[in-house]
Amino acid sequence: MRTVSATRYVTPLREGGSLPAIVEADDEGMYVLKFRGAGQGPKALIAELIGGELARAAGLPVPELVFVELDGDLARTEPDPEIQALIHASRGLNLALDYLPASVMFDPIVCQPEARLASQIVWLDSFITNVDRTARNTNMLMWHRQLWLIDHGAALYFHHSWNDWRDRSQDRFALIKDHVLLRFATALRDIGPEMSARITPRTIERIVDLVPDAWLSGDDQFETPAAYRAAYSEYLNRRLQAPQAFLEEAIRAVPV
Repeated sequence: MRTVSATRYVTPLREGGSLPAIVEADDEGMYVLKFRGAGQGPKALIAELIGGELARAAGLPVPELVFVELDGDLARTEPDPEIQALIHASRGLNLALDYLPASVMFDPIVCQPEARLASQIVWLDSFITNVDRTARNTNMLMWHRQLWLIDHGAALYFHHSWNDWRDRSQDRFALIKDHVLLRFATALRDIGPEMSARITPRTIERIVDLVPDAWLSGDDQFETPAAYRAAYSEYLNRRLQAPQAFLEEAIRAVPV
């Protein structure tokens, strides 16, 4: 993944609970920045990174993810004290998605994806236990007539409490019943083997290895960043082992 430096704070995106913002970077690109100092802290960035890159590995459309170096001096031109505090608390390495100008939020009434794509997205969100792709908050954009996946920060919620994480790797993820695309996901059984084949143990290890050391600390669950990475990899690999309870749960939840 590339690393850029934020050079200008453009505007906050207040519809996001963690106050993400549009920033300009030293490569002249525009990005939607997710702050390390916001909300759930680094764990949201870890979920964003792992979830987004797993989606990409599975062949799904995700805006480019980049690391962003943030200087606290960017707060000087921001009049809102809450945002000033957020910038200062997020000094250092953060995460951002490529900004898709003129994109619009996905609306299932206006756009109905074909069964294969809907099934692939439902499979992915079941796999990474993403609770935040509902009708209330679809976390998908339409851009150039194509659907794009964004905002995976609510996925992998097991890592907010590592208790019994090996057992929880077999979670059936009953919350998939609220997925905005579930009613279109009629090809889940067909795409299951294909999706599992795309996300190999080597792919998981490569993606988990991207997580910076600085984000892998703070709750004293493991002694080293390497131990955290090993746990994330083991959790994800356990979910891929047959039989996949999460896939069967998603198939069961599809409306008849």
